[in-house]
Amino acid sequence: MKKIFLICPVRNISKHTENRLREYVNKLESQGHMVYWPFRDTDQNDRTGLRIMRDNRQAIWEAPEVHIWLDANSEGSRTDLGMYFAFLMFTKKKLVVANRGDIFSTPDKSFNNFILSLAGENLDPESEKASK
Repeated sequence: MKKIFLICPVRNISKHTENRLREYVNKLESQGHMVYWPFRDTDQNDRTGLRIMRDNRQAIWEAPEVHIWLDANSEGSRTDLGMYFAFLMFTKKKLVVANRGDIFSTPDKSFNNFILSLAGENLDPESEKASK
């Protein structure tokens, strides 16, 4: 059993995305994992968002594994990802891209490439050639 924090959109998500996230969380929990899903587990009643960020920061710190449902329009996800990235200075935390089938690498630097690299994917074609 793992403790997993799920970085994901919360505000203004479509029902379709909410349903896909719910299915993803249910699948992990049915496998015995404890999932912290901010949509469900963080009190979203916060005028400034500061308490939300503190709650999420604590949950990210406590989770040895972080999953991200990448949505370029999610402002809160970027903040949570920044906290994850900062914590890498102190501890190893595995990153899993939850909606990997929706995320594509690009030929030049991009947010997608950054996320995929954090998740351990080698996107450097020169490294691919050197290892052959």
